[in-house]
Amino acid sequence: MHNPIKSLIESRVSTNYYDSDRQLSDEQIEELVQLATRAPTAYNFQNWKFIAVRSPEAKQRLAAASFGQRKVVDAAVTFIICGTLAAHEQLPSVLLPSVSAGIITPSTFDTWIGMAQRSHIDNPVLQRDEAIRSASLAAMTLILAAQGMGLATCAMSGFDAEALKRDFTLAANDLPVIMVTVGYTAETGNWPQKPRRAVREVMELA
Repeated sequence: MHNPIKSLIESRVSTNYYDSDRQLSDEQIEELVQLATRAPTAYNFQNWKFIAVRSPEAKQRLAAASFGQRKVVDAAVTFIICGTLAAHEQLPSVLLPSVSAGIITPSTFDTWIGMAQRSHIDNPVLQRDEAIRSASLAAMTLILAAQGMGLATCAMSGFDAEALKRDFTLAANDLPVIMVTVGYTAETGNWPQKPRRAVREVMELA
């Protein structure tokens, strides 16, 4: 039986060389973000922000903040994916649509708000951990969504976070976690997926 998700995971590669002549439409970029926001978050925080860098001028600013890496210039778009600190502050407004849709009860709403506030207020370590978790899950979901649309991607951690905050006017609660380049692969230069460690080396049954 064909498993499309398995095929996407097994065929995905980290792309370093893109066809700079091929761009993405606004609709494609929006679809990628819409699918990325289907990733899970604690309490349904949805504590993330996506900056889609695609204009030539913005790409040059991003290249400067990512140590001159050429792929952010050649890729059709690079997403700066941020996690949101102090996510508990926006939780009531984020959860209300779930109450209105009858997915969670008002009692569950109150319980989640109380639990999130008690655990996150005055806890910057947890806030940061939660922001990193959420942004990372969103990034992987975006990567698989792009793979399903026939696009190439590369996850990037090589950037100057302070430069990103300054040059892309991020809010105080926006934590740059990861960047993902997206576009069409160049005909040459890219590696296939590299071998992975054996499962027996990384898995423990308990």
